[in-house]
Amino acid sequence: MLFISKRNYGKTLTLVIMALILGSQAALACTGIILRSNDGATVPARTMEFAFDIESNLLAIPAGTEIDTLVLDRDNTGFTFKAKYGFLGANGLDKPIVFDGMNTQGLYYGAFYFAGEAEFGTVSDENRDRAVSSEEMGNWILGQFATVDEVIAALPSIEVVGTYVEEIGGRVPFHYAVTDRTGAAVVIEYTKDGLKVHQNTVNVVTNNPTYDWHLTNLSNYVGLQPRNVKAIEVGSEIISPFGQGSGMLGLPGDMTSPTRFVRAAAFANSSLPSETVDEAIFKAFHILNVFDIPKGAIREADEDVPFTDYTLWTSAADTLNAVYYYKTYVTQAVESVNVTAVINAITEPTVVEMESGFQVRDRTRDFSN
Repeated sequence: MLFISKRNYGKTLTLVIMALILGSQAALACTGIILRSNDGATVPARTMEFAFDIESNLLAIPAGTEIDTLVLDRDNTGFTFKAKYGFLGANGLDKPIVFDGMNTQGLYYGAFYFAGEAEFGTVSDENRDRAVSSEEMGNWILGQFATVDEVIAALPSIEVVGTYVEEIGGRVPFHYAVTDRTGAAVVIEYTKDGLKVHQNTVNVVTNNPTYDWHLTNLSNYVGLQPRNVKAIEVGSEIISPFGQGSGMLGLPGDMTSPTRFVRAAAFANSSLPSETVDEAIFKAFHILNVFDIPKGAIREADEDVPFTDYTLWTSAADTLNAVYYYKTYVTQAVESVNVTAVINAITEPTVVEMESGFQVRDRTRDFSN
């Protein structure tokens, strides 16, 4: 029987969380969307931004693996659960924790930074037997459940706690996007007001503020539309728009979380219908190209701090067929992994390097006679 425990990974997970918290103020640029295709597929997709390379790789954990909670906490132990379903996704610093991924049942999970808003409980003798630390939610959700409804029903049975990292003096601020193959999608948030589960009604998630705040903010942009506007008469003058795109005039263009939410809502919900899941995957990557952040465009105000937020990787999940797609900062070609096939082929937690390298196809010889 396989086992992921404090003894195996406590020290290295500390490094993961240390890296996350160090980048908490800069790592606020993740953007998620959801597309649906006419063949019944739902495709959640997202970007992962950070202020430095968190060295993500692909982690696959088979069903039957026993996993401890609170592996980072040196003073407390949590509980052990057995993974009902195998799952696969992107980890951090090559350690056994999934930040973004999917299980064999087509349930998708993504962790998004929620700095300034996230508030979690504290481990106690009364709750340690049901305590899950905020950075561990991916393993718990993907390993245990097949649908969004199952996740929602189980949330009251656990206490999500913030694990204090002594070397840093902080906790990991996440909120969580969960989508299943039926199309159900929610955003799970823990704040000073407690647990709130938001239905993802506009097919978008970014970062702080809270999801309901973002929905209210959309009222500032009710005039946005994909159709070009017509010329208008002002006095005796006919005023015509400057070329294409006038329907989206006023769409904000900076890289803050509220702005990305508005842009993502505009693009995801104006995307032309996809007949097949392959077409939806294709369109998801194209839409998220708009949110790709190059190195240098976002920097800490302190010039002595070498952090510059950039897009580490972009992922998309075919929840109908349980296929996980991704491309990285270096590997620009889209690659895919069949989650079910991988889980059926392995007998223990397995890591595969995410990067394949930047490649260019030379077409010169195609012009030869």
